[in-house]
This record gives sequence, C-alpha cells and structure tokens, in this order.
Amino acid sequence: MKKLALLTVVAMLMFAAATPAVQAKEWHGNVGAQSEDMGRQGLAFLPNEFWVHVGDSVTWTFSTTEIHTVSFLSNGQIRPSFQAGCPGSTPDGSSYTGAACVNSGTFASGQTYTVNFPTAGNFKLVCLVHANMTAVVHVLNLAEILPHDQAFYDDQANNQQAKLLSDGSRLEGRGTATARQTSENEVSAGIGEIVATGAGHDTVSVMRFMRKTIVVHAGDTVEWTNLDPVTNHTVTFGTEPADFMPPSVGVSGDSDGARHAVLGSPTDSVNSGLLGAARQDRVGLAQTPSGVTRFRTTFTSAGTFNYFCALHDNLDMVGTVIVLPAEDHHHH
Repeated sequence: MKKLALLTVVAMLMFAAATPAVQAKEWHGNVGAQSEDMGRQGLAFLPNEFWVHVGDSVTWTFSTTEIHTVSFLSNGQIRPSFQAGCPGSTPDGSSYTGAACVNSGTFASGQTYTVNFPTAGNFKLVCLVHANMTAVVHVLNLAEILPHDQAFYDDQANNQQAKLLSDGSRLEGRGTATARQTSENEVSAGIGEIVATGAGHDTVSVMRFMRKTIVVHAGDTVEWTNLDPVTNHTVTFGTEPADFMPPSVGVSGDSDGARHAVLGSPTDSVNSGLLGAARQDRVGLAQTPSGVTRFRTTFTSAGTFNYFCALHDNLDMVGTVIVLPAEDHHHH
C-alpha cells in the first residue's frame, strides 16, 4: 500500500516537473515567393496553414521585393486598405485573440514579424495588399497533440513555392500566346491565377508585359489587356502621376469599354489608370460591373516609347513600343 502511495507521489512530482516543459514554441513561415528576375510573384503565405499550441508564436519572414502585410482582423471587421492598416500597424510580437486587429504594416525584402497566440481558436490571416492571399492558424489547447512539426511546414512551403512559380512560367507563355493570337499589336499586361488550398487562397501573378518590346508603324494602335484575375496594373508613359489610379486627362473611352489615348511624342506622358478584373461576385452583395482590363494607344509619330506599370516598376515591369515611320502604301 505504502509502495503504491509513494509511486503516486513520485508520478505526481514527475508530472508537476513536466508541465512547464511544454515550452512555448516559435514557428516559422514565409510571406511571398518570387522568381530570380522578380517577374513571377507568389502572393501567398507559405505554408498557409499552421497548427500550434496556446502560448506559441509564429514568425513570418517577408521574402520578396513585392510588399505584403501579416494581418489578423478582429471578428467581423470591415477589410481596410493596406495604407490605412487596421487602423495603423501593431508592434512586432503583438498577441492576437480575435478581439482586436493585429497588423504588421507593409513589409518586404527579409523583414520579419511575430504574432503570439495566447488563446485557442481558428484565426484567419490575410494580406491587406493582395485580396486572394489568405491563411489559417489553428491554435489548440496544450492537451492536444499537434499534427505536424516545423520540418513538415518547411517542406510544404518549398513545394507550394515551387508549384506557384512553375505555374507562373506556364502562364507567362500563355500571356504571350494570347497576345499573338489576338493581333500583331497586342500586349498582355500581366497574367495570373488563384489557387485554392484547404486554408484559403494563394495567387501567382506574372508582373510582366508579355511581348515586352513591340514594333509598329506611325498611325497604328497598340492594345494592352490585363489577364490577371486579381492583380491590377497600369500602362504609364513618361512621368508617373501623383495618383496613378485614375486615367490621365485626355484618355477617352471606346464603345467596348476599353480606354484609349493618343501619343504624339516619346516625351509625352499618358497613364491608363488601374486595369484589372472586377472583384469576385458574392451572393448577398451587389453584382460588380465588368472591370476595365483594356487600354489602347494610337501612336501618331515615329520614335521609341518606353512605358511601365506604376505599381510594379520596382519589379522591372517595363516595356517598349518602337514606332517606325508610317508605311508608304504607294509602293506596295
């Protein structure tokens, strides 16, 4: 009897000693992935699903030149713009319970941000810069066994990154083929896809003008079409305006909804305004009109016209239209 009681005491002592040993763990993930030339951007949390214990933290490393945020909005909060934050940003190492928003602010290029999870729950993670970029952190009670270790998440992140970037290569080919099929004077202004996972959405966007250089004649019209489901782009000649979201003065609308500009000299400035698909329709909300995805420019004189995307020129999203003198039709 005594022996049994002693064993019980020893077991209890051992258990008491063991409880603090459930050390709060720091998990690691990446925000974004990019190709070496920055042209293909994985707009994704890698991996985009974690199972952690109460008291654990996750540290996210921002891996790309493209900016992102790590944002946990409060329950039911209206999604703000990334400039506004939620409002503003919260300090590195903030704790999230669902009651108040936690937001890194816009980070890039190797910066890190850590969030602590003191309470159990399933918490949605979003990037405020990119609409279709989400993740989930499952915070379990200490008594529950976690399904995966950090090595699993590292492997998953690497696989997801490789798949997104290889999808990007395939899409880039498709963007060029689509332009060629449409007309001799067609350029694809970006292309992308949204990929669903068990935890939400990853997006890959090709931040490129497909047919970066195009040769036309004076009097010709070049057309740009954004083929990306979610990422906006601009076609901007000359000086970038302070606000590049609306089209510049003098840009008109064609009957099919495309915007149209006329350029007379390589020193002139013209901006398409944001080109992009409409936001996704959702039951219970007003139906969105079609997006403005298309921009045309008629070139009235010869010259070399360089242009860029005002949002992604830092990723080298630039292009050139070489305009040759008008063809002399008398000699044909």
